[in-house]
Amino acid sequence: MKRIASAIICALLVSAAAFAHGNMEHIMGTVSALTDHSLSVKVAGGSVKTVEFDANTRFTRGEAAATVKDVHVGDRVAIHAHKDGDSLHAAEVKIGTSSAQAHS
Repeated sequence: MKRIASAIICALLVSAAAFAHGNMEHIMGTVSALTDHSLSVKVAGGSVKTVEFDANTRFTRGEAAATVKDVHVGDRVAIHAHKDGDSLHAAEVKIGTSSAQAHS
């Protein structure tokens, strides 16, 4: 009985975590290019994904609020984005460390 209860609890936790992010796509990698309205991110495997952003996109560095001006080529980012037609649109961009910061 305990095994069944444990399995049910695990299944509920996993589905709750997936539901919390809705239909968002998660992009993690290093910023390779930046424009006034998009970020290009080199992801694992070497491909590059371009994600658009606007005034509603939330930028953070750690727990602190940030802006697109805080993003630089070479920064590591984690982006939660949703499909917008054929493109991706960022709801949230979490800024990590740049490779230059990581080596200093």
